[in-house]
Amino acid sequence: MKNETRRPGEPDPTSEEPGQWPTGRLLFTVARRIEQDWNAHLATWDLNHAGHPVLLHLLAGPLTQREIASRNGVTEQTMSRIVARLERSGYVVRADDPRDRRRRAVTITDTGRRVALEAAQFQPAEDLTSRGLDEEQVATLREILVDMVRAQRAEPGTSVGQ
Repeated sequence: MKNETRRPGEPDPTSEEPGQWPTGRLLFTVARRIEQDWNAHLATWDLNHAGHPVLLHLLAGPLTQREIASRNGVTEQTMSRIVARLERSGYVVRADDPRDRRRRAVTITDTGRRVALEAAQFQPAEDLTSRGLDEEQVATLREILVDMVRAQRAEPGTSVGQ
């Protein structure tokens, strides 16, 4: 059943034609496909889209699970599962935090450092995210996405993607 409250010229979220979809649905659809492709790429190193950013954050030095969770915009419980998987893979270790004995610090291993950098190579990520776009479109898309991330970071209480 078509949405009868739609204004003339407004996108139709029920349409099968992407040109009729609201921007949110377009972003979600593209993001889901890129996430699937990115996970397939990261599987080479027994990583996924959740674990790789953790390793990248840890390149700068040890962090608590709370700090990592905040930087990734997830709960501590979710981060605990992510870190446990990384630990099983030999990419991180957990130890008492020298700054606060009540906490555990997560530290990247030498293997984790190597894997994080290998998996973060620029070109594979660009290839996965820019299919069907020319160079100018990719540059425009990057500008828009950077603006969106910066705007989200500026919102009070937001820590996603830091």
